[in-house]
Amino acid sequence: MLRPMLACCKLYVSEGRSAAALRAVEQAARRHHPAVALVNTFVDDAYNRVGYTLVSRLPDPVAPAAPLRRAVFGMVEAALGAIDLGAHAGAHPRLGAVDHVCFHPLAGSPLRDVAALAAAVAADIGDGLRVPTYLYGAAHREGRTLAAIRRQLGYFKPQSSAEWHGPLTVTADATALPVAPDAGPDAASASKGVLVLGATAWVDNYNVPVRTADVEAVRRVARRVSERGGGLRSVQAMGLAHGDGGAEVACNLLDPGSVGAEEVQGMVERLAGEEGLAVGEGYFTDFSQEKIVELYMEKSAQAEA
Repeated sequence: MLRPMLACCKLYVSEGRSAAALRAVEQAARRHHPAVALVNTFVDDAYNRVGYTLVSRLPDPVAPAAPLRRAVFGMVEAALGAIDLGAHAGAHPRLGAVDHVCFHPLAGSPLRDVAALAAAVAADIGDGLRVPTYLYGAAHREGRTLAAIRRQLGYFKPQSSAEWHGPLTVTADATALPVAPDAGPDAASASKGVLVLGATAWVDNYNVPVRTADVEAVRRVARRVSERGGGLRSVQAMGLAHGDGGAEVACNLLDPGSVGAEEVQGMVERLAGEEGLAVGEGYFTDFSQEKIVELYMEKSAQAEA
C-alpha cells in the first residue's frame, strides 16, 4: 500500500504551566481530528514552553478548507486568546505568545507544496489575527534562515542573565518593528508579540544536559558546537539554563542525516570536559520523522475502523 504524501507542522507556544491555556490550544487541534493528527506534545516546564506536532495529508495544501491550514490557524487563535506574552517568563528565548511555527514535508511530499501551505497560513495569521508574521526557509522569497530573522528581532538577548520575561523590548509599547513583517501589521502588541513561520526539510531538536549553574560556561560550549562558532556543520546551538541549578546545550540539527545526535553528544562531552563540567545523556524533543509517519498512519487506521 502506497503511503500518502504528508505535511508535518511543529507549533511552539510560550506557555507550559497553565493547564487551561494548553487545554484551549489542544482542543483547537482536536476539532480537526481525524483529518489532522496531533502526534506529539512536548512540555518543558523550565522553559515554560510547549511544542505540538501535527500531521495531515497534503492533497491541496493551500485550499482555504485544507485541514492542516485550518487546524494551525485555530491553534494559533486559541493560543493568542489564552497566553499573555507580557506575563510570560522562562529560560528559553521567544518572540511571541505563539513563538514559532514550522512546516516539514513527510513521505515524499514536495517542499514547494509545504512552503505554499506555510505562506498561506502566515497570511491567515497576519491578516486575520493581526500578528506581525515573518517567513523563513522555502516559504520566504529569498530563503531567509530562521536564525537570521531571529537575530534581527533580538531573539537571542535575554532580559536578565538567564531568563526571558515580559514583552520584547521592541514590542513593549506597540512600536514599529526593526524588520517589516511578511504579513500582518507593522507593530506588535505586548501581549501577542510576533511570530516566525517557515518551511524546511526535516530538523531534529536535540538537547544535552550539563550539570552546572554556570550558564556562561555552557554558552561557551554551545558556541563552539555550532557551525556559526566553527563547530559542527548544519548544527545550531544555544546554552540555556534548564531547571534548578542546571543547564543544557539546545541544538537544531538542520541536516540530521549528515550530522546527527551522536556527533553532537560527543562534541558537547569533550568541550564541557575542557570546562570541567559533567554532561548527561541528550534527548530529542520529538519523534523521528519515520516514527511520526507511523503514528499518523496508526491514528488514521483507528479513525477509519
